Amino acid sequence: MGFDTMTDDERWDAVCARDKAFDGRFMTGVLTTGIYCRPSCAARHPLRDNVRFFADGAAARATGLRPCKRCLPDDVARDEGAVIKAIAAIKGSEEPLALADLAARTGYSPTHFQRVFSRHTGLSPAAYARALREERARTALSGGGRVTDAIYDAGFSGPSRFYENMEGRMGMTASAWVNGGKGATIHWAVVPTSLGDMLVAATDKGVCRLSFAEGREALEERFPAAELIEGGEEFAALLKQVVVAVEAPVNGFDHIPLDVKGTAFQEAVWRELRKIPAGETRSYADIAAAVGKPKAVRAAGSANGANNVAVLIPCHRVVRSDGTLGGYAYGLPIKEELLKRESF
Repeated sequence: MGFDTMTDDERWDAVCARDKAFDGRFMTGVLTTGIYCRPSCAARHPLRDNVRFFADGAAARATGLRPCKRCLPDDVARDEGAVIKAIAAIKGSEEPLALADLAARTGYSPTHFQRVFSRHTGLSPAAYARALREERARTALSGGGRVTDAIYDAGFSGPSRFYENMEGRMGMTASAWVNGGKGATIHWAVVPTSLGDMLVAATDKGVCRLSFAEGREALEERFPAAELIEGGEEFAALLKQVVVAVEAPVNGFDHIPLDVKGTAFQEAVWRELRKIPAGETRSYADIAAAVGKPKAVRAAGSANGANNVAVLIPCHRVVRSDGTLGGYAYGLPIKEELLKRESF
């Protein structure tokens, strides 16, 4: 969501919330004091009638305003430049870079740089580097090459470090991932619900697929080499929890384990989706900002659509910025019904 795509009411809401996600996206000019600020400025809020909004510091200065000495709004561009420089260094290095090294490259102290980087990306520099290696590993493994080669090419020091780092994140082993689920066992069932027939599938780590109007063929397409078993005693208990969660989503479903996989960006989007409370919605722009990538609205929409676990990762709670529902993989009637159930 850029300056031209926001309304003044949306900008004022961001100012009132002191939302740091909007820093750098516009400036708040206060006509009575003659200064301009970041949206997140900690100073007392001015009267709304005394406020004007500007695309950037240059536009504000052109009208005679000066930068706030408390929030230092012009440092936003400097901070963004430092983050971009650090990301380039992380991507270009074959070895993990120390925080002190990254900070020195940008001219910041380590502590301040860590705060700046985390504010812009939603991750610490170390977590960003790990996520980048994981994403490279997934891409390489999906390409069908040798597992060991993919691990080293992704920047891990060795297989043991890779498996340690990915424990609990990929669900299936690396070999299973590269071979379409070979060696993995997936239990599944299609059950009737008030929303229509629902496919639920799970590994021993959690639900890996929840969809509507699909059957075994959909699982075979996603996991062609996995062992697919219909039903199962332990799976039946999990299935019951899933059905209850879908029929009454307002009660929450954070307790249901998931086994989902995506790029680092996709997984960041999915984590934000799970943070949306029942009865509330967010726009694609809100999600992009929440993961530290405010300009990646289209990518956030794509990540939302790549969700393999409907309802439990509540992509139905994402709507367009104008409040209209937008699309939904299983049809708008199901999305409308889910939102209706959660509104009580």
